[in-house]
Amino acid sequence: MSSWRALLLRIGDKCAEYGGSNDFKEHIEMCYTALLREIDHARDEILSLIVQCAEQLPHKIPFYATLVGLLNLESDEFAKQVVEDTQLYLQDALDSEDCDKIRILMRFSTALICSKVLQPASLVVLFETFLSSAATTVDEETGNPSWQPRADFYVTCILSCLPWGGAELIEQVPEEIERVMVGIEAYLSIRKHVYDTGFSVFDFDDESDKSLDVKDFLEDLWDRIKVLSNNGWKVDSVPRPHLSFEAQLVSGTSYDFGPISCPEQPEPPSTLSGIACGKQKHEAELKYPRRIRRLNIFPANKLEDIQPIDRFIVEEYLLDVLLFFNGCRKECATYMVGLPVPFRYEYLMAETVFSQLLLLPQPRFKPIYYTLVIIDLCKALPGAFPAVVAAAVRALFDRISELDMECRIRLILWFSHHLSNFQFFWPWEEWAYVLDLPKWAPQRVFVQEVLEREVRLSYWDKIKQSIENASELESLLPPKIGYNFKYTVEAGGERTEEQLLSVDLGSMVKGRVMAREVISWIDEKIIPVHGLKIALEVTVQTLLDIGSKSFTHLITVLERYGQVISKLCPDQDKQVMLIEEVSSYWKNSSQMTAITIDRMMGYRLLSNLAIVSWVFSPANIEQFHTSDRPWEILRNAVNKTYNRISDLRKEILSLKKSVLSAEFSTKKAQEELEAAETKLTLLDGEPVLGDNPVRMNRLKLQTEKTKEEEVSVRDSFEAKEALLARAISENEALFISLYKSFSDVLKERLPPASIDGNVRSLHYDQIDTMAVDSEEPSAMEVDRDNGRPKKSRVNGARLSNGYSLGEKEQWCLSTLGYVKTFSRQYATEIWTHMERLDAEVFTEDVHPLFRKVVYNGLRRQIQEV
Repeated sequence: MSSWRALLLRIGDKCAEYGGSNDFKEHIEMCYTALLREIDHARDEILSLIVQCAEQLPHKIPFYATLVGLLNLESDEFAKQVVEDTQLYLQDALDSEDCDKIRILMRFSTALICSKVLQPASLVVLFETFLSSAATTVDEETGNPSWQPRADFYVTCILSCLPWGGAELIEQVPEEIERVMVGIEAYLSIRKHVYDTGFSVFDFDDESDKSLDVKDFLEDLWDRIKVLSNNGWKVDSVPRPHLSFEAQLVSGTSYDFGPISCPEQPEPPSTLSGIACGKQKHEAELKYPRRIRRLNIFPANKLEDIQPIDRFIVEEYLLDVLLFFNGCRKECATYMVGLPVPFRYEYLMAETVFSQLLLLPQPRFKPIYYTLVIIDLCKALPGAFPAVVAAAVRALFDRISELDMECRIRLILWFSHHLSNFQFFWPWEEWAYVLDLPKWAPQRVFVQEVLEREVRLSYWDKIKQSIENASELESLLPPKIGYNFKYTVEAGGERTEEQLLSVDLGSMVKGRVMAREVISWIDEKIIPVHGLKIALEVTVQTLLDIGSKSFTHLITVLERYGQVISKLCPDQDKQVMLIEEVSSYWKNSSQMTAITIDRMMGYRLLSNLAIVSWVFSPANIEQFHTSDRPWEILRNAVNKTYNRISDLRKEILSLKKSVLSAEFSTKKAQEELEAAETKLTLLDGEPVLGDNPVRMNRLKLQTEKTKEEEVSVRDSFEAKEALLARAISENEALFISLYKSFSDVLKERLPPASIDGNVRSLHYDQIDTMAVDSEEPSAMEVDRDNGRPKKSRVNGARLSNGYSLGEKEQWCLSTLGYVKTFSRQYATEIWTHMERLDAEVFTEDVHPLFRKVVYNGLRRQIQEV
C-alpha cells in the first residue's frame, strides 16, 4: 500500500504510520502533505478514497473534512468535486432508501461546513427538505401516517448531525438553524408517540403505564440536543481538528450543495382498514428500522461522567464500526477500543454490544458476529473488559424474569458459546442457590439451559468438571446417555417378539436391503400380526438406533429408508406418532431430538402441522415454562417453512430477470432472421429474396434455440410460482394452527382478564414485595472481589432466595412470551394472512391478554379491531 493511502486510512489512529503518536494535528499535516504531493496525478483516486473513508470510517469524519478543507486551499476544483459527489451519493442513497448512507453522508456534509468547504445555507436547505417531507408524511389529511418511521428517520438524521456542526451553524446562520429547531419541535408535536412495548428487552408488569412515562427514541434524542444547545454546543466526544487550522481554512472557497429531493411518499391504502394500514406500517418499519434500543444494565455511577449527548455519539461510533467491519472481527475490536473520545467507555461499549445482540425483532447481523466481537474485545482489553462482560452477565441474570423470552434464548446461546472460548470458566458457586428455587423459576431454568448448551458444545464430563466448585448443580445437567432404545436386549435375557423383529430389521438394514423389500416385510410380517402401531415403533426405534452413531449415520439411514417411514406415516396423526418415537428414543438429548425432527422435516417425512400438533400435546405443554426443548423444535419448524418461502421468492426474482433476458434474446434473434429474410441477394445471376443460405440456416437455428431457452426458463418460472403458492398456503395453515393452539391452551390457564388484558393480573404477589428500594446499594454492583452479595433481588422478586410466582402464573408468562416472540419474528408472513387469522383466531371470544401480546409483537393497535 502506498504511503498516502496508509496515512489516509490510519489518520487519527495510534499506529506505525504516524509513529505511534496521538497528536491529531500532526496526523492531519502529515497526511495533507502526502496527498498534496500526489494530487496532480492521482486526483480522482484520492477523491474517491476520501469519500469512501468518510462513509466506512465515519467516526473519523472530522479528520477527513478538515483534510478536504486544507486541500481546498490548494485545489478548489478538488473540494468542489467532493461536494458534488457527496450530493450525488446522498441523492442515490435517498432514492434507494439506504439508511446508513443517508445518515453518514449528512454527517460528512455537516463536517464540511466546519472546514469552510460547504455553504451553511445549503445544509439548512437540506434539513428543511427533510423536515418538509417528514411533516407531510405524518399529516393525517394529506400524508400517509403509516410511514411515520421514514419521517422519524429523516428528523433523526437532522438531529444526529448537530453534535458535529451545531456550534458552527449557530455562529454562521443563527436565524436559519433556529427555524429548523422550531420546525423539529412542530414535527414532534404532530407525530405519534411510538409505543414499542412488544420490542423492549425487558418486560414490565404494567406496560401501558410504563410506556407513558418513557420517551421514545426521537423524543429522547431531541431532549439530548436541547441539553447540548443549552450547554453551548460543547461536545467531548466529537473531535474538532478544524479549529487547529481555522486561520487557514477561513480563506477557502465554500460551495453550494445541488438540489436534493426526498422520494415521494407511498400512496395510502385504498381502503383505510386497520389491516391495510398495519401492513404499510410494517413495511415502513422494515425499511427504516430502529438502529438501537438502548440497554441500561449497569448502575448509573458507571456512566455518570458521560454527558447525555456523548452517550448518543459513542453509541453511533460503536454501531458504525460494527456495521462496516462486519466480517472483520479483529479490526472491528481494534477500532472499537480506539475511538477518538477523551474518556473511558468500557461499560457503555458493553451495553451497546449487548443491545445489538438482544435487539428486537432481530439483530442487524448474525449473533455469532457479536459473540466473536465480545471475545476479541476481551483480548484487546484484558485488564478491563472481561470484568465488564461478567458484570453485564450478572446484571442480566438478576433481571432474568423481566427479560423478553427471545432475548433469554439469545443470552443463553451467547453465554454458553462465550464460556466455551474461555475453558467454560465461571464462578458457578454464585448461582448454586438456584437449586432452592422452584423448577420453573427463570434463573433456575437459565442455568439449566446454559449447562445443556455447554454439553452440546463440549462433552458431559468436561462440563461436570467445570462446575466442581458448585457440584450440586450437576442435577441440572442433562443425562449423560442421550438415547433410550426400547428394544435393547439384556445379556442372557429372554427376547420379546418386538425385540426379535427389531433384530431382524437391523440385520436387513445392515445388509443394505432395498427400502421396498423392507416395506414388503413390514406389510407381511409385522402389520398383520402386531398392528400398525407396533410396526411403526419397531421400525422407527430400530432405524434411529442404527443412525445414532453420528450425524452422518442418521442422514444415511433417512436417505435410504425414508420411504419406509413415509409409507408408515402418511398422515398427520401417524406423523405425530413418529415424533413421539423420536422424542422417546432421544428423551435424554434435546439436541438430537431437534436435529432428527428437523432432518425428517427436510426430507418431507414430517409436516409442520404435525410438529405443531405434537408440541401442543399434553406432555409438552407441561414443560413450556421449564424447558426450551419443545420451543426449539417449534422454532426450527416455523423457521424452515419461512426460509423455504424466502428461498422461493429469491429464485422467482432471479428467474423473472432470466425470463426478461430470454424474451429480449428471442426478440433480437427473430428480428435478425426477419431482416435477413427480406434482404435481396443474387443466386446464379438471379435476384432471390433472402440472405445467403448458410447465414439463413444459422439464424434459424439461433432463433429456435432462443425460443426453446425462453420456454424452458418460463416453465421453470411457472413451476417455482406454483411451488411458492403451495408454500404460502402451507404457511397460512401453519400460522392458523399455531395461533389456534396457543389460544386454546392459554384460554384454559389464563385468569379472567379485563378487556385491556392487564399483565399484572398474573402476578398474585403483593406489589410491595416486588418493589426495589432505590436507596439500597444496587445488586448490579458486580466488579468487586467477593462476587455477588449474599442477598439480592432474584427474578425481580424478594430479597430471599424464594420466587414470588406460582407455577401456573409462570407458565402463562412464559407461554405468552413465546407468543410475542413468534408474532414479532414472523410478522411479515403473519400480516399476509391477517384477514383469515382475524376471522378464525382473533375473534371476540379470544382472551384479551392473548390478543394484546400478539398485537404487541405485530405493533398493531388493539383499537383497530
